[in-house]
Amino acid sequence: MPNHLTRSLIAGSLSLLLFACANTTESSTPIAPQTTAALPQPASVVVPDVATSKSNSELTLKQIMADPDWLGRQPSRPSWSLDGDIVYARKREGSVVDDYFLIEAGKTGNGEKIELSQAHQYRYDEKVTSHDEQYTAWRFEDSVFVKMPDGAVVQLTRGGQPLRDLTFMTDNRLMARTGDSFIAFDLRTGQQSLLMSWKFADAPTANKPPKDFIAAEQQTLIQYIQVQRKNREDRFEHEAAKRTASPAVAPEPFYFPSGERLVAATLSPNGEHAIVVTTKQGSYRDKTDIMPHYIQEDGRIAAIDVRQRVADAKPVEETVWLVDLNAHSQHKLSYVNLPGYNDDVLADVKAENAAARGETYTVNRLPRSIGLLNSWYWSEPSVRWHQDGTAVALMLEAWDNKDRWIVTVDFDSKQFNTEHRLHDDAWVNYRYNQFGWLHNSHTLFYQSEHTGYSHLYVQTPGQAPRALTAGEYVVDEVTLTNDDQYVYFKANKKHPGIYEIYRVNVETGEHETLTELNGMTDYVLSPGEDALLLTHSKVTQPPELFLQTLTSGSSPVQLTNTVSEAFKALPWTAPQIVAIPSSHTDKPIYARVYLPEGYEQGKAKRAVVFNHGAGYLQNSHLGWSGYFREFMFHSLLVQKGYVVLDMDYRASAGYGRDWRTAIYRQMGTPEVEDLRDGVNWLVENANVDRQRIGTYGGSYGGFLTFMSMFNEPDLFQAGAALRPVSDWAHYNTAYTSNILNTPDVDPIAYRNSSPIYFAEGLEKTLLINAPMVDNNVFFVDVVRLVQRMIELEKTDFETAIYPVEPHGFVQPSSWLDEYRRIFKLFEENL
Repeated sequence: MPNHLTRSLIAGSLSLLLFACANTTESSTPIAPQTTAALPQPASVVVPDVATSKSNSELTLKQIMADPDWLGRQPSRPSWSLDGDIVYARKREGSVVDDYFLIEAGKTGNGEKIELSQAHQYRYDEKVTSHDEQYTAWRFEDSVFVKMPDGAVVQLTRGGQPLRDLTFMTDNRLMARTGDSFIAFDLRTGQQSLLMSWKFADAPTANKPPKDFIAAEQQTLIQYIQVQRKNREDRFEHEAAKRTASPAVAPEPFYFPSGERLVAATLSPNGEHAIVVTTKQGSYRDKTDIMPHYIQEDGRIAAIDVRQRVADAKPVEETVWLVDLNAHSQHKLSYVNLPGYNDDVLADVKAENAAARGETYTVNRLPRSIGLLNSWYWSEPSVRWHQDGTAVALMLEAWDNKDRWIVTVDFDSKQFNTEHRLHDDAWVNYRYNQFGWLHNSHTLFYQSEHTGYSHLYVQTPGQAPRALTAGEYVVDEVTLTNDDQYVYFKANKKHPGIYEIYRVNVETGEHETLTELNGMTDYVLSPGEDALLLTHSKVTQPPELFLQTLTSGSSPVQLTNTVSEAFKALPWTAPQIVAIPSSHTDKPIYARVYLPEGYEQGKAKRAVVFNHGAGYLQNSHLGWSGYFREFMFHSLLVQKGYVVLDMDYRASAGYGRDWRTAIYRQMGTPEVEDLRDGVNWLVENANVDRQRIGTYGGSYGGFLTFMSMFNEPDLFQAGAALRPVSDWAHYNTAYTSNILNTPDVDPIAYRNSSPIYFAEGLEKTLLINAPMVDNNVFFVDVVRLVQRMIELEKTDFETAIYPVEPHGFVQPSSWLDEYRRIFKLFEENL
C-alpha cells in the first residue's frame, strides 16, 4: 500500500507549515522531527523526542491497571525552601500519605526525606517577605513562623484560631486574617493589634426608636423612661469615645446586613482601607441533593451531600464595600458605571427560545448579577492591593460569564473605574485571569483572551494597554520579578503541544526563550530569581525535576530519577502528534496517533479513537499525559495490532478562544464532526478498516461516546462510555452555564447537547461503566439513560456499575475490571 500518510498531508502542508511558522519567534527554534525508514515525516507530523524501549515484553492489563506506585512515584508540588534548597512531595510507597524530600543546593538526585519534626523549616502553605527584605513570615499547618533580621526563626503562633492571608504592611508589621477580623503583629515589640473586625448584624444603637404610637407617647410622657434612655445614650457615647481615644480599647466592628455572608475581605497594606465583598445567605444545595453510598462499615446506606444541579441554579449577586478605617465608614460600590452592566447579553438566545414556544421576546435591560471573578484556578480573592496600599484593583465578572472587568477604585468619589473589559458572546475563559500591580509603579499587568489567545498586558490606569505577548499561542503561569524587569511565563509558542518557559522584558518587550526541552515543562522561579525549578516530561517519560540557572548558555540539569526500572523495561509506544486537516475549520485538529509496526502492510487494521475528558483539556501534547493508564492501554492495543487515535477535538485547551467556544450551545456537535475527520484520516492514511473502528472515553469523553454513537451510528462499530454525562441539566453550574447558559433561559441548548434526547439513534454495541459514588457526574446520569433505552427497547448495550468508586477510580481492581470490559468490547466487535 502506498504511503498515504505522506501523500495526503503534503498536499495540505503549505497552510499547516504557515500555521507552524506563525507560532515560531526568533527566539524559538522550530521542531526538528525525527524520521524513520518506515514512516517519512511531513511538516505536520511530530515524532516525539523520546527513547523507545526495545523490550519484547508483553504488556498486560493487570500490570497497567495495578496500583501506580509501580511506575516509580513521581515528584509533585515542587517548591523552594527558605534557604534556596529544593523541596518536593513524593507519594509514600503503598500508602496514601505523601513524604517530602529535600535536595540541597548544588546537589542532584532524589534528595533526603524531611522528618516531620523539621518540616516547618522547609515547607510552607503561604510565605511573605517584608518590602525591605528584613523579615520573612510563613504559615505551615497550624502555626506561623518568622525569620528575623539576624536569621533567627521565631514561632509566632501555635494552634489556636488559624491565621490566613499573611501580608506585610507598609510599616513592616505582619498582618493576617483570623476569623472575622484582621490583626497585625509588630515583630520588634511583639504587640498584637486588632485592625478591623466585622459582623453581619444591625449596628448597635443606644436606644431603639418607638415602634408605634403608644411607645412614642410613653417616651414623651414618662420622665423615668426619658432618664433611662439618656443613661443608655451617655454610656453608648462614652464607649464610642473610648474606642476612638484609648489605645487600650479595640476599634468598633463594621456591621454589614444581617441577611448576608462574607465572600471576601482584604485590607490595604497601609491599613487605611479595606474591600469587603458580601452576598445574600442561602444554601448552595437542596435537601434532595444527596448521593447514596451503599458500601459502609456498618452495613447501612449513607446519604452523602452533593452540589446542586445547574437546572436549580439562581443568579448570584455580590456587593462590594469600600471600607475607610480612619473614618470608620463603609460605602457600597455601584456597578452602574461598568460598561455593559445592564446589557441583555442573552437577548438573541431568549428570543430564539421564545419563538420555539410561539412567543415574542422583548429586550430587557435590567442590571446583571455581578461579583468577584470566581476563577477555578486561583484560590485567592480577585482583589489586588498595590504594595503601598494606595491603589486597589478588582476583577469582576457577570454571573452569565459574558463579561469580565478589571477595575480600580477611586477612594474619593467611591466608585469603580473600568480599566479593561473583556466581553465574549460565548463565555469568558475561566483559566487565564492572573492580574496585579507592578511592584514599583501604579501599573497593572493582566492576562486577556480578547485577541483570541491568552496574552499578557501592562496598563497604567486610565491609559491604553500595551501587549507584552502576541501571536497564536497561549500564555500561562505568569511570574513578575521583584524589580519589575521581567515577567516569566509558560507558553506553547513553537507548537501547540510543546510548552517551554520564556520571559519578557516589561520595558522593551523583548522575549527570551529559557528552555528548549521539547515536551511539557512547568517552572517555579527561585527566591533569588536566578534559577528555575522545572518539572519536565515527555510522552513516554513521566515528570522529573530539573534545575536551570539563569546564566547565559546554561542548560537544564536533571535532579530526580524516580521512574522505575520496571516501567522503563516495557515496550511503550510513543505516539506521533499529527495535524489532521479539518473539514469545518481552517485550523488542523491535533491528535496523538499510535501506530503498530508494519501498519501499512497487509489487511486493513482495527482502530480505537480515545476521547479525552474535561472538554477544556489538552491531551495531544508532547508531555506525559494525565491519562497515563490510557497511554499504557493504547500501547497494549498497538501490540495487538490496533491503530489508536487521541484527538484534541474542538473545545480542547491550548488552541485559542475560537477552538474553545466552538461548542457554545451545541456541545457534542463540533466534536463529533472532528471525530469524523479523524476516522476519515485513519482510513485514508493509516490503513484502517472503516468498519472496524471503536471509541471510548470518560466523563466528557463518555459524553462524546454517547453523542457519536447516538447521532452518527455509522461512525463507530462499538463504544465505551465511562462515568458519562447524559443530561447536562444535571451537571454543575460553574462549568455548564458557561457553555449552555441555564436550562430556564436556554432549553434549546440543553436539548441539542444532552445525549438522553438522542438515545433512539443507538444502533451499535455500547458499554456504559458507571461509578456509584461519583459526586462530579452523578450516577443518576446513567440510571436515567438506561431507563430511557429500556423504554426505547434498545438491546445493544450493557452497564457495569462500580459501587465504591468516585469520578476518578481509586481501587486497582475497579480499573482492571473496567478495562477488561473495554478490551473485550473491542475484541468482540472490531
